[in-house]
Amino acid sequence: MGKRDNRVAYMNPIAMARWRGPTQSAGPTIQDYLNRPRPTWEEVKKQLENKKRGSKALAEFEEKMNENWKRELEKSREKVLSGNESSSKKRERKKKKKKKACRSSSSSSSSESSSSSSDSEDEDKKEGKRRKKKKNRPHKSSESSAGESEPESKESGKRKKSRDDTEKEKSVRRACRKRKKAHPEDKPLSSESSSEPEEEVQAKKKRRYEERERAAEKAKKKKRKKHKKHSKKKKKKSN
Repeated sequence: MGKRDNRVAYMNPIAMARWRGPTQSAGPTIQDYLNRPRPTWEEVKKQLENKKRGSKALAEFEEKMNENWKRELEKSREKVLSGNESSSKKRERKKKKKKKACRSSSSSSSSESSSSSSDSEDEDKKEGKRRKKKKNRPHKSSESSAGESEPESKESGKRKKSRDDTEKEKSVRRACRKRKKAHPEDKPLSSESSSEPEEEVQAKKKRRYEERERAAEKAKKKKRKKHKKHSKKKKKKSN
């Protein structure tokens, strides 16, 4: 079986287009665009005027809308302000009522306090009068009994004076005896006795210090022994 011949003859595209002839275009051509109907200058002026009128109408409509919106805003503001004023008035009324209530309560409390103070003053006056009466009663009884006890008190006073004099003389004699018995050598003895406890205190301090030093030395020795044992064990393990 032989191979098919798939070769195709070469066709020049330019030659083919010439052979076909001019093509028919579906849309308008350049000549048609250049030859289109154009408006005159007067028609253009009319169109511009119509556009301006349309823009004026829009501006007038917007102005009306703005005016209506402004009116609505003013109304809402007035409502809000009136509500705020009414609330502020209510608050002021409440404050005034509270002030009046406080004043009435303070006046009532002041009246009560004044009445209580007046009552307390009356009670104090009554108590003072009662005390004065009680004080005057024992004075009268003491005056009546004073006339009877005057001679007895004189005799007892004389006896007391004589006793006091004898006691004073005895106390003076005893003091003199003690002074005679006392010697000037007592002062150095007192100083020696006062110095003895100081020496004892110093000796106690020294003993405590020595005991502390001994305890510290013992602790150091123990630490050294432990360190030596530990080092020996390490050497054995290493070996």
